[in-house]
Amino acid sequence: MHENYDLELLLELVKGKQFRRLRELLEGMNEVDIAEFLDELGPEELLIVFRLLPKEMAADVFTELEDSDDQERLINAFSDQELRDVLDELYLDDTVDVIEDMPANVVSRILRNSDSATRSQINQLLNYPKDSAGSIMTTEYVYLHPNATVEESFARIRKVGMDKETIYTCYVTQRRILLGVVTVRRMLLSSYETRIRDIMETNVLSVNTHEDKEDVAQTLNKYALSALPVVDAENRLVGIVTFDDAMDVIEDETTEDFEKMAAILPSDKPYLKTGVLETWRARIPWLLLLMLSATFTGIIITSFEGALAACVVLTSFIPMLSGTGGNSGSQSSVAIIRALSLDEVEFSDMLSVVWKEIRVAVLCGVCLAVANFIKMMLVDRWLMGNEEVTPMVALVVCLTLVFTVLCAKVVGCTLPMAAEKIGIDPAVMASPFITTIVDAMSLLIYFFIATNLLHL
Repeated sequence: MHENYDLELLLELVKGKQFRRLRELLEGMNEVDIAEFLDELGPEELLIVFRLLPKEMAADVFTELEDSDDQERLINAFSDQELRDVLDELYLDDTVDVIEDMPANVVSRILRNSDSATRSQINQLLNYPKDSAGSIMTTEYVYLHPNATVEESFARIRKVGMDKETIYTCYVTQRRILLGVVTVRRMLLSSYETRIRDIMETNVLSVNTHEDKEDVAQTLNKYALSALPVVDAENRLVGIVTFDDAMDVIEDETTEDFEKMAAILPSDKPYLKTGVLETWRARIPWLLLLMLSATFTGIIITSFEGALAACVVLTSFIPMLSGTGGNSGSQSSVAIIRALSLDEVEFSDMLSVVWKEIRVAVLCGVCLAVANFIKMMLVDRWLMGNEEVTPMVALVVCLTLVFTVLCAKVVGCTLPMAAEKIGIDPAVMASPFITTIVDAMSLLIYFFIATNLLHL
């Protein structure tokens, strides 16, 4: 499927209605690749091809579909029996993920075709806060009794394991209280008569149901775990978060951060599946805000019209100063936003961060100033013959560069940290927002230095 030829062949088979040959090819493919192929089909073709899939494969393909509209279209086309067949094969957390993206009439149909126990578990998971561990956990795990033998435990795993999301790590509970974990590997290497309590690991890393799902994903990544138990306030085991769910969280959070850093309201739809009006709504609020905030730049330039008229050449360097300041601020903000997301820094580290950025800014600013001075003297004055670019004008521009870079880097590192402290996503304080602030600051610095050194 990763080759264009395969995709073209499958589409050709659909177009030619060679469904027997198509089914043979689909049965040998990975579910993720099949989902990508289905995304290329129209509504009617989607349903026809989906019904060619074996029942056990269909559920896995259904969860891999990128577009919730495709999932909704399939659900509406399913008979009640087909819907029950798919739901029976889905893991509970995948069912919840599907429900969260569906309109009310589709949700009610899904719940109506679920058995009472599943319906109760779905409602419980849906009641957890959207960004909590409880919202992404699955209740399909294997739990063992501490007094059971290894032989008895293997018998239990064989009995219930088929419907569980993972069987490699089993959780040891008594009256639902989490006591420890034991791996299948450890059990295989122990004698059948060994009690689970004698081989279980009691130093268990767990998370609370209301813990932020991004923190849970980072914990899984940090300790290289395949699954993480989720407990309530009384340390009762209520579910587990598996690494595949954690990867989805990390991907979603990273996408959201990128969108916020680009001044776009986050969207959970793929780019080509998002309508023009929806894209417009996501972008226009920030563009309006940044446009209005940029009026301060115009006010500053207007205030110094006299100085610019006295030394017109100063105007030609404004874009370079603004651009350099914005780029310097963006470098700092992106580095700090990443460090905050990885818990490498926190608000209490503010002074250390600022001190480091000041030193970096001085080094960067001096290097840029020296390079710019040489460029202005050789290119602007000598090669282009612009006599207005005097050494004093070059000094003004270069001094402005140093102080602009310094201010930009301090602003770039402090704003994201301050934002997180007051509960705002640090990603909001990224390139567009910081650039707007730094533009105004660079002009104030520029005109202050120019009026004092050039006596304008």
